[in-house]
Amino acid sequence: MNKKPAPTGGYAVGTKTFTVYNTRKEVLDKKGGSMRHVPARLYYPVLKDSVAGCERARSMTRSETIGIKKAFMIPLNYDKMEANGELESEAFIDSPFIEGMKYPLIVFNHGYFSYVEGNSFLLTDLASHGYAVLSVGHPYEGAGTDFDDGTSQVLDKSLANKMYHPFLPGILGAFRLTKFKGTFEEKAVRFDEFQNKYCCFLKDRIDEWIKDTDIAVDYVKKTYPELIDLSNGIGISGHSHGGAVAYQYCLRRDEYTCGINIDGGLFGNTEGIMNKPFLQLSCKDNEGVVTRGYIRHSAPAYKVLFRDMKHIAFSDMKYAIGSGAMAGKLDPDLAHRYSCKSFLEFFDCYLKKVKDKPDLESNDVITVTEFAPDV
Repeated sequence: MNKKPAPTGGYAVGTKTFTVYNTRKEVLDKKGGSMRHVPARLYYPVLKDSVAGCERARSMTRSETIGIKKAFMIPLNYDKMEANGELESEAFIDSPFIEGMKYPLIVFNHGYFSYVEGNSFLLTDLASHGYAVLSVGHPYEGAGTDFDDGTSQVLDKSLANKMYHPFLPGILGAFRLTKFKGTFEEKAVRFDEFQNKYCCFLKDRIDEWIKDTDIAVDYVKKTYPELIDLSNGIGISGHSHGGAVAYQYCLRRDEYTCGINIDGGLFGNTEGIMNKPFLQLSCKDNEGVVTRGYIRHSAPAYKVLFRDMKHIAFSDMKYAIGSGAMAGKLDPDLAHRYSCKSFLEFFDCYLKKVKDKPDLESNDVITVTEFAPDV
C-alpha cells in the first residue's frame, strides 16, 4: 500500500465499532435460518493529547483483504502489510469523547463488494474537521464484514451473477448505457429502463440497505447522544451502491437534509422531486448514469467530475493499487485531496451551515457544475 494520507483537520480521530445482532431474517443466507447482523464503525473528533496510549484501528482487516482478492483479483497480503505498518489507521480505538462537544452526523454506506473501512481515509479526514461519521456494513455484500464477537463474513461472490440478470446481456446493456448520448432526461429514462430490465436485484437491495442503515443510526442516537448534534438534521453519503442509498434517503426522509453520491448509478425508485441539496462525484465512465440527480430538483444540485479517474479510485483502494488500469491515471493524493475538499465544502454549507455556498471551482483535476433548481 502506498503512503496513506494524514487527516487535515484540527482534531485527532477516535473510532468505535458495534454490531446490532438479530435484526431480521437473513435472506442472503443460502442455508436459511440465520439472522442479519449489522456492523458499523463510528469515527469522531477527539483532542490530540487524548490518543496517547490508544491503539490504532486498521484501515483494512484480514477478512476484507480476503474478500477483495475474491472479488477483484487484487493480490493483497494482509500479514505483509500488517508487518510493514501499512494498515495502521489514523483513527484511535475508543479514544474519549470531548466533554460537552457535539458534532453533526454524516452516515456513509460502502459500495457493493466494498467494505466498512473502504473509504476510511475520507471519513477520518471528515472527523478531523468536526464531524461524527458512521460507516455501515452490509454482510454477504461487503468484501469482508467483521462483527464485534470476533466472527466475520466474507462476501458471497455468487451475488455477482444477480447484479445483472441475465448476466451477459446485462453487462452489454450497462456498456451501452455509459455510451448513450442524449439529454439528462433521456439518460435518466434510459437508466430506469436498464435497471428494471437487468438490475432488479440491485434495485431491491436498496431498501434492505436502508433497513441496515436505520438500525445502525438508531443505535448511535440511543448510545451516544452526548456526541451527536442533530439540530441541522443528518448528512448522508456513499460510494457506488451506497451512493444510491444516499440519494434515496434524501428523496424520502425529512431528517436527512443533504447528501453526496460517489460515482454510483441511481438505483431504486426515482419518482418524485429532490428537495435536498445533493452532490454527485463522478468519473467520466459513469457520468451518464446519475443524470436523474440533475433534473426535477427544488434545491441546489452539483456535479464534480474528476479527470483520469476510475470507479474504484474513489475508495481507499487507490492507495493499495496505485494509478493504472483499475484506478485511472490521476495521482491518488490529488484524488483524495479533491474528494475531501468536495465533501467538506458541501457539508460545511448544508449540514454545519457555516457558509452560504460551497467553495468549489473547476481546475485541472475537477470540473464543477451547479444546477439551479428546475421545479
